[in-house]
Amino acid sequence: MFFAQEGFTYRNFLMDIIAVFAFVVWFWLLIVIYGDLFRRHDISGWGKALWVLALVLTSYLGIFAYLITQGRGMAERSAEQAQRAREELRHIVGFSVADELSKLDQLKKSGSITDAEYGRLRTKLVS
Repeated sequence: MFFAQEGFTYRNFLMDIIAVFAFVVWFWLLIVIYGDLFRRHDISGWGKALWVLALVLTSYLGIFAYLITQGRGMAERSAEQAQRAREELRHIVGFSVADELSKLDQLKKSGSITDAEYGRLRTKLVS
């Protein structure tokens, strides 16, 4: 506890909760950043080792530095990975975008969905 000499107080409890929350956030961010870092192909092994050292030695400062300098790339790599996973699932299941569009056209013709729903779903499928 931060204030052990005072005994059990609301302030001590609150500070302990904040400390646990900060640790969980720090640990989660480390996992996300390490996952992104080790999946990257544009950084050499030495670059990855330097980032790992920076993250371990500087704690939150290293995490913030990585998020600031590599945040846009993280988002792009995450979106690409999600798209690859969707395409792989479609390939495994056996549905293609053309199959889904034809089913969507049938739903529109039968009156099951409105024109607005059709447009929204079509843009979601094509993108």
